[in-house]
Amino acid sequence: MKYLKKLLWLACLGITYPAVAQEAGKAMTFENLVEWNRISSKSISNDGKWVTCQMEPWVGDATVKLYDVKGKEVASFCPADKAVFSSSSRYLLAVSKPTVKETDSLKLKKTKEDDMPMDKLIIYHLSGKQETIDSLKNYKLAESADWIAYQRGRKDSTLYIRSLDGSKTFQFPSVTEYKFAKKSAMLFYISIEDKELQPGLFTLNPDKGTPVLIKEGKGVFKQTTFDEQGNRIAFLYCADKDSVYKALDLWLSENNVPAKLLAGRGNKAFPTGWVVNENGELQFSKNAARLFFGTSPEPKQKDTTILAANRPEVQVWSWNEPVQYTVQNYNKEKELKRSYRAVYNLSDGSLFQLADKELPDIKLGDEGNSSVALLSTSRPYSLSSMWEGRTRSDYYTVSLDNGERKPLLTADYGDLDISPAGKYAYWYAETDSSWYTVALASGTKYRLSTPQTFPAWDEENDVPDYPSSYGSAGWTTDDKYLLVYDRYDLWRFDPIGEAAPVNLTVDGRKKDISYNWIRLDKETRAINLNEPQLLIGFNRTTKGYGYYQAKLSSPGAPKTLLAGNFMLSVPLKAKNTDAVIYTSETFEQYPDIRLSDLNFKQSIQLTHGNWQQEDFLWGTTEMVSWISLDGRPLEGVVYKPANFDPKKKYPMIVNFYERNADTYYSYHMPEPGRSTVDYHLYNSHEYIIFNPDVRYVDGYPGQSCYNCVMPGVTMMISKGYIDEKAIAAQGHSWGGYQVAYLATRTNLFAAIESGAPVVNMFSAYGGIRWGSGLNRSFQYEHTQSRIGGTPWSAPLRYLENSPLFHMNKVQTPILIMHNDADGHVPWYQGIEYFIALKRLHKPAWLLNYPGSPHWPEPMADRVDFQKRMFQFFDHYLKKSPMPKWMSEGVQATEQPFELGY
Repeated sequence: MKYLKKLLWLACLGITYPAVAQEAGKAMTFENLVEWNRISSKSISNDGKWVTCQMEPWVGDATVKLYDVKGKEVASFCPADKAVFSSSSRYLLAVSKPTVKETDSLKLKKTKEDDMPMDKLIIYHLSGKQETIDSLKNYKLAESADWIAYQRGRKDSTLYIRSLDGSKTFQFPSVTEYKFAKKSAMLFYISIEDKELQPGLFTLNPDKGTPVLIKEGKGVFKQTTFDEQGNRIAFLYCADKDSVYKALDLWLSENNVPAKLLAGRGNKAFPTGWVVNENGELQFSKNAARLFFGTSPEPKQKDTTILAANRPEVQVWSWNEPVQYTVQNYNKEKELKRSYRAVYNLSDGSLFQLADKELPDIKLGDEGNSSVALLSTSRPYSLSSMWEGRTRSDYYTVSLDNGERKPLLTADYGDLDISPAGKYAYWYAETDSSWYTVALASGTKYRLSTPQTFPAWDEENDVPDYPSSYGSAGWTTDDKYLLVYDRYDLWRFDPIGEAAPVNLTVDGRKKDISYNWIRLDKETRAINLNEPQLLIGFNRTTKGYGYYQAKLSSPGAPKTLLAGNFMLSVPLKAKNTDAVIYTSETFEQYPDIRLSDLNFKQSIQLTHGNWQQEDFLWGTTEMVSWISLDGRPLEGVVYKPANFDPKKKYPMIVNFYERNADTYYSYHMPEPGRSTVDYHLYNSHEYIIFNPDVRYVDGYPGQSCYNCVMPGVTMMISKGYIDEKAIAAQGHSWGGYQVAYLATRTNLFAAIESGAPVVNMFSAYGGIRWGSGLNRSFQYEHTQSRIGGTPWSAPLRYLENSPLFHMNKVQTPILIMHNDADGHVPWYQGIEYFIALKRLHKPAWLLNYPGSPHWPEPMADRVDFQKRMFQFFDHYLKKSPMPKWMSEGVQATEQPFELGY
């Protein structure tokens, strides 16, 4: 029966499976990677009695599965996705999809979009009954009630509203927009003119059943939003759709009565020439006492009296502009829509402009309930952020009751946040490794720690910059204490610094365990010290994880609930019970979903993803250690083939990026990766993968890599089971740079794949990260590239660390992958690399996936990259025949027709 269910599921996924079980111990293929199912989503019902998950292949049809508390699979839907439980825990909703095979077939036939099959909505009564709504266009489920609203058909705009049990239904024609309130079944909908219905904005309490016209009008409604309970609704409205940019008005309705006009163009609270901005988010405070909205200068309009062809298209870059032009250009659309926060106080009808061009950024306290907010600007200091990698800011408080501003901090590097109750702003100052608070009411600043009193900084920092902190868990009730992490433990801080900090978890550093607090309720804003709290701990020695219970009201060692040599996920808790779901994994153990409670004494395994690997040669892991050439202890992970024989000689691929030993127990879900070798695929083809940690010395990133990786490789060779003539290296981005550097220092490697590498630090320093518009200089002066200076202050470091200037030493065949739309590393770096090798007559190939960014994006391109990289390594490490694309190339005229595999 189990085998039959497996066959049926595979058939749904479009995967063929023979009538007789396949022989165990086969090598994986690229098709196996594409078909591999991972758990792409999971949830637990509010009553904790039901669990759903989505099993999804990288290409193909996803399956929604439903389980009860005994671990029984109650229902399965395929193809389907977007499963969600109703608030009552009585229903599961999922969207049924056409199969990928069906849609692909219709697309090949050039079927029109209107003739393509539509989704369906599955309403599964957890008592066992199932309903289906076909031709689904869209739907919304009320978060706090068993009501849904939906529309059907591509051209029909009728809105259907029904209780999930089907006992009550409504329908309204010509609806363009609708939404439920967050914590009730109250719904709004906007209708256009119809013979049966007035045009305008309506609200509906489906329990009462009569819609209420809040605002009649044929114009444009924008930013319609409820407060949480649905008692108030705010929106922007303009009667003339062509005047929206300059004539939107702000409206408000309370308690379901017709809306009243609050503000519009020319309001005295706005700066001269400012209007209500259509892109400014409308937001009620948590207690619904305030309404926040956006304003801005009236948007500029293009001169329509001049032909576009007659207007010059030019960019002017200025040496002293605060924000680099490329950043401006990247953010242009966002800036054109920028709005500045204003507030309307419902109690007295007062309205104040809070933010403006001088102080554009705002943070609200107590979810908008606080009477004080935080204003800031970094614009005066933006220029220096190009090379510093951080930005100073000026901070002010602003009263939400009267709009008064008071200066707080000037030119400060701190990234201030506000405590939950809104009493304090707090931050970690990287420049002096200390925690600070400031009382927002008085403006008094407090220093909570110093480097001498508390080790707040990253103890393993190895970039030429101030170390970051280990972060904060948050605040306790009523802002009484701030809870801060060091490398291991959770500490309690008095927010005004009068009392000494207290280590609440006590034994983290002694046991080499790093504890972190788990927010089980996503709406929790403060930590209640009177209730037991759940922590997740990482053992830095064993690399294993654990769940721990801590009573943070006083210091004490956390109680171990579940811990061992595996990796654990952050658990998901049922809203109304202590039931939780979580995953546990190792390299060999699939991260299946398990159901338990907050004691974790017993658990039930729900999913069974391990069956997918039953037929394949599956590798194992081993932690190894060695000493770098400059005397530092290092760790790494060795991934060995199944049936490993220490008497055999294996080819080895060295794959690394910074430090990864802490992920020792990661499962490494098989997939056609964008940037790295798939460990399981290569293990099943009798490759060993070596993933060494690298620790850096400022100014010498290339040499540091050599000092760490090469003795690790030597250590592996000394074990006797590595074929020292069949060792390759592979890395991407920063890892791509590292392996490119190694190729200039050693001839040990038989082949190297270098993805999106920097090879010329001089030109890369002045390059642009097109994915953000940022200049790359900060990377070299302060962050990952680790030079610690400029090309004119440390030219030799740029020269020594740039592989391009040492290409004449390269004797290793090189495969480069770099795409022409790379927004991280300018792709001319890959071109410089390839051209240098080509000029020197070194064996080299460059893969470019046109239009893809830092890595291949489309799945077909990812599979192609994996195939070519595998063929490349197989040729040089296993002497397999050279594929055509390597031996003959693929000419531009042949590229549309020939892959050259």
